[in-house]
Amino acid sequence: MMFPQSRHSASSQQLKFTTSDSCDRIKDEFQFLQAQYHSLKLECDKLASEKSEMQRHYIMAEIVKRLNGICAQVLPYLSQEHQQQVLAAIERAKQVTPPEMNSIIRQQLQAHQLSQLQGLALPMTPLPLGLSQPSLPAVTTSSGLFSLSSLLASQAQLAKEEKASREGVDSHREEDGDKSD
Repeated sequence: MMFPQSRHSASSQQLKFTTSDSCDRIKDEFQFLQAQYHSLKLECDKLASEKSEMQRHYIMAEIVKRLNGICAQVLPYLSQEHQQQVLAAIERAKQVTPPEMNSIIRQQLQAHQLSQLQGLALPMTPLPLGLSQPSLPAVTTSSGLFSLSSLLASQAQLAKEEKASREGVDSHREEDGDKSD
């Protein structure tokens, strides 16, 4: 009779060992599956960010294509001088790198936010009836490209006007010098 009890006791120890081993194996598999899930989730997040970046590039390309079309349609109606300015601005805009464009857009956003804060902090003198304070439009991706183009064109115009005013001052000085002789 002792033999059957010891046999029963040995089989229960074997069962406990097997259950413990099974639990350890299940735990190991669970940890492996968790690690695999985590790596797949990271890969999925990376692919999602790449997808949104690709969509952003596609949208930017579409905007550029449409703006080029608009410029090509409007260009013949401009005066020769303005055509040259627009073409020069377009060429400069083609040379702008994405980091430079992001920097310009960021500066415009900061300037816009600063102007809004200044408008809130310092009450300005009231404007005549019917006039409102000018506000800058919100800069979006499409308006950012257009703003960049107009910014480059206005810089070219300012440079041209500055050069003309310097030449005007120089010629005025020469005339004054001729009169004093």
